[in-house]
Amino acid sequence: MKERFKLIPTSHLILIKDNKILLLRRYNTGYEDGNYSVVAGHLDGDETFIHAMIRESKEEAGIILKPHNLEIAHVMHRKVPGEERIDFFIKARDWEGEPRILEPDKCDQLSWFELDKLPENVIPYVRQSIENINLYASTSHRSPVHK
Repeated sequence: MKERFKLIPTSHLILIKDNKILLLRRYNTGYEDGNYSVVAGHLDGDETFIHAMIRESKEEAGIILKPHNLEIAHVMHRKVPGEERIDFFIKARDWEGEPRILEPDKCDQLSWFELDKLPENVIPYVRQSIENINLYASTSHRSPVHK
């Protein structure tokens, strides 16, 4: 029997406050260390991308997200050597708690950056997604999540 095509699903958090986006600098992970990303993670199985984002946000940054405050901001299909990924970028309209580093073995800095002044060392696909979300924020269809 032929093996089915597989995609690796991930969720990424777009957390914006006062026209600034929260970015974390990766550290000691073996992937894009020293570069900035957003709170993100793989789905663990038996969870939706929304529930994965809620879980990852609590684990990585100590913030509490509620499904009714989340909306799908962007979806990206990426091909990387040996695999393909589907990345969901979820925008939070509201959250509880102040973001902080909860995984110091994977992240050495957490900062807010102006949307139009991102640091040079943002992971390229993350930068592209942030720029697309920012560019189309006023014109794109919003897909709120209700569950």
